[in-house]
Amino acid sequence: SGEFPVTIEAGNGQVTIARKPERVVSLSATHTETLFAIGAGPQVVAVDDQSNYPPEAPKTDLSGFKPNVEAIVAEKPDLVVVSDDLDKIVAELGKVNVPVLVQPAATKLDEAYEEIIELGAATGNKAKAEEVVSGMKTAMDKLVAEAPKDKKLTYYHELDQTPYAATSKTFIGQIYGIFGLTNIADEAPASAGGYPKLSAEFVGQADPDLIFLADVKCCGQSKETLAKRPGWKNLSALKNDQVIQLDDDIASRWGPRVVDLAETIGAAVAEAGAEDGAS
Repeated sequence: SGEFPVTIEAGNGQVTIARKPERVVSLSATHTETLFAIGAGPQVVAVDDQSNYPPEAPKTDLSGFKPNVEAIVAEKPDLVVVSDDLDKIVAELGKVNVPVLVQPAATKLDEAYEEIIELGAATGNKAKAEEVVSGMKTAMDKLVAEAPKDKKLTYYHELDQTPYAATSKTFIGQIYGIFGLTNIADEAPASAGGYPKLSAEFVGQADPDLIFLADVKCCGQSKETLAKRPGWKNLSALKNDQVIQLDDDIASRWGPRVVDLAETIGAAVAEAGAEDGAS
């Protein structure tokens, strides 16, 4: 059900949706995950080429990075969901009266929750969206409560082998912050923007207790590949087997599976804390 017309306060201002959308196009992998999680899956007719979860999402060769207006219109959408207004897609689709909802990348958990609720309202699945958010909050609270508070552990989160990292100011950094971890990237000289490029020497000197790799699927990174980098084979995280391979997709999205990411981090912290206590 759901009350229509509904007006959503989106990244592109107030968007009014006259009736329950029956043909939704998602050009954002995160929002695709959310739409299916809140029960809007049957309304989704096409998703972009990066939307690989859930497996039943109707994946196409539509690009979220270079939106093709003609190809989108060919899907006869009555709602298009994006995370960026690339190539002025909002104005272009506005010319053919297709409503577009811009839901930008969340910078904190509350924003992620808010976007899920908004997508619920926009698609007539508000109750289910609220249920999803409530479940996420409960799971996150439980993880925070269980996190060892007295362990002063440091970590490094790798985005790619450049190596680019993420500071505590980023969305992902805030998830780590829940567990009381100290981010080595916060001390990087050029951490403006939240994603500093670190040197191998910087990571070597910081010697983090935990290393989380978000470049596993894309780039095959592992404890073994890290050991081959200059000056890294003796890092504490490698010697203590505290290199955690993440799912690249889960680690880069801000939808419902952020709980899965937090659970992985929580388990690693608990294990490192236990090791620490045993030594």
